[in-house]
Amino acid sequence: MEYAFLGWHDGHGGGGEDGSRLRLDYRGFAYAGKFVTSSTGVAVVRDPTDPLDVDVGVDGPPQIGDPTVVAAVAFNEDRTDAETLWLRYVTVRTDRRGEELGPRLVAFVCDRARERGYERCRIAVNNVFSYEALSKVGFAYTGRETGLAELVLDRDFDGSGVDADTYQRGLDVFRARDLSAEERTFLASREGAGPPEGVGALGEGDE
Repeated sequence: MEYAFLGWHDGHGGGGEDGSRLRLDYRGFAYAGKFVTSSTGVAVVRDPTDPLDVDVGVDGPPQIGDPTVVAAVAFNEDRTDAETLWLRYVTVRTDRRGEELGPRLVAFVCDRARERGYERCRIAVNNVFSYEALSKVGFAYTGRETGLAELVLDRDFDGSGVDADTYQRGLDVFRARDLSAEERTFLASREGAGPPEGVGALGEGDE
């Protein structure tokens, strides 16, 4: 597995190699169109042993891009806070979900953001499973929501991490919503629990 940047949002290759956008097949990835049109920076996980295999003659145009990409993150600097890097979209190939590729890629991006002088990474999530995944890499609920009712999470680089009370406050927001049976079962399983065990990031180019 290879973790790599295609470019940063600041114009240094932002959006893809050689100035191109990252093109993902919509049949394998959620938010695929966001990576085509966005001017954000992009980081990816590649698995050369498992390229995407789609019958391009069935229901749409072929994938344009790297078929070995299994996860991607788009990001840009906060427009009002130069110390904060916003993670805008995280997508994992449908058949590779559940392998913690998303959290590991997010951790990889945050590690590099810290090296570039940022104080924190920020992301907004709209479901409890994304909330749980981001908690594994140190993101904590800020107490704020976006206009789309997404919970705003920060990962500060001061070593503060996620405490149990903050973790549960975020879960309580979801508990008050109209949820699926699967989501309610998950929330019941996390009643009174502390943050989940963390996952680390692999280095750039590492297996």
